[in-house]
Amino acid sequence: MKKILLLLTLISLPFIIQAQSPSTWKILSKVSFKKEFDDFIGMDIEKPIYTQPVLDLSGTEITVKGYIIPLKGKKAQSHFMFSAYPYNMCFFCGAAGPETVMQVFTKDKKEVEFTSKPITIKGKLSLNHGDVNELMYTLSNAEVVEE
Repeated sequence: MKKILLLLTLISLPFIIQAQSPSTWKILSKVSFKKEFDDFIGMDIEKPIYTQPVLDLSGTEITVKGYIIPLKGKKAQSHFMFSAYPYNMCFFCGAAGPETVMQVFTKDKKEVEFTSKPITIKGKLSLNHGDVNELMYTLSNAEVVEE
């Protein structure tokens, strides 16, 4: 009986650990914003203030689950938006904030097929510290993680 319990514990341990880990989106949401006047566009903009947990992810490989938001009318793309929420709830369409999306550039420009279902990708995270023409987060060298 003890061997069976030990075996069941060892089999389920990865799932228990994964369930207890905070999601990447939850960590990325730990930002605040500061209004500053931008001379280039001539108006106040909100610049992100990243917390230490977000700064710690900068330059590292992360894994994140979310939804593809296509940038072009094609079925497959190597550069796309990625959202914590489905299209009808994403930052551009719903009430979510800019910390819930990132732009993605795939490794070797490999195209990813569009799906309305969530997928998991991994890649190197970069933070945007002030370019108003870019999103807060960029994932480069991204690959789809098979689940």
